[in-house]
Amino acid sequence: MDVTAWVREGERRRVGDRDLFVMERGRDQPGDAVVVLHGFPTCSFDWSDAIARVAQRRRVVAMDFLGFGLSEKPDQRYSLFEQADLVEALVADLGIERAVLASHDMGDSVAGELLARSLDGDLGFEVTARMVSNGSIYLGLAQLTDGQKLLLSLPDEMVGDDVAPTAEMLVAALRATCAPDATVSDGELLALADLIVRDGGNRLLARMIRYIEERREHEGRWTGAIERHPAPLTIVWGDLDPIAVWPMAERLHAACPDATLVRLSGIGHYPMLEAPDAFGAALEHALP
Repeated sequence: MDVTAWVREGERRRVGDRDLFVMERGRDQPGDAVVVLHGFPTCSFDWSDAIARVAQRRRVVAMDFLGFGLSEKPDQRYSLFEQADLVEALVADLGIERAVLASHDMGDSVAGELLARSLDGDLGFEVTARMVSNGSIYLGLAQLTDGQKLLLSLPDEMVGDDVAPTAEMLVAALRATCAPDATVSDGELLALADLIVRDGGNRLLARMIRYIEERREHEGRWTGAIERHPAPLTIVWGDLDPIAVWPMAERLHAACPDATLVRLSGIGHYPMLEAPDAFGAALEHALP
């Protein structure tokens, strides 16, 4: 699906006091809804192939987090707690009572907060199954890129156009996180980069990446919830990810031996782009 069709099929929706881009497919399908939580610095468009596939069987809901993609991009301090609040508010607005959480990268941490609320008895819906993929669940194992380190070294504030990465720079950065032999086209990566840059989002990256600092502070809560939550867990991991390295998946599986571990050999950080068929099949397998 191209971005024009994606925009046409989705909607800009008021969630709480924020304007967020929401994609909903398969609304009339039976079973528990699938709620997609994307990563940094891209958006739910990453998941377009997987969403199209799963929506033939299930209702699928994806939103661009605040500051990402086609959602509102305010100049503010960003927090995964607020992102989790917005997911919970959207799920409530849509009348979803039971859901499968499918997450990637930063979305794994948002899922961790939602799961922690579930364990605390404070979540407004039931999580019936989970799929996590290629995210820094164990931050001590993460191999941050030079670009991520640079963004974290900057002040937590909007930067000027002379400092913000261009779409071409972002394409190169995204390419570097994929496996060396990945077949993802430059056109696909440019579409993702354009969605980052849209409405000045590239000027906010130094603000939005603070989630890594928040992730470090609350790792016990979020990783602990991912490890302890009773809903069935499927771990889907590209084993050539240079950031969220394969030993993270092995460590999580050791902590959750009843989980299903799917190793996508020769795949990097974006398995939904690099191996859409295998990734989509793994997501379908994760559904209760």
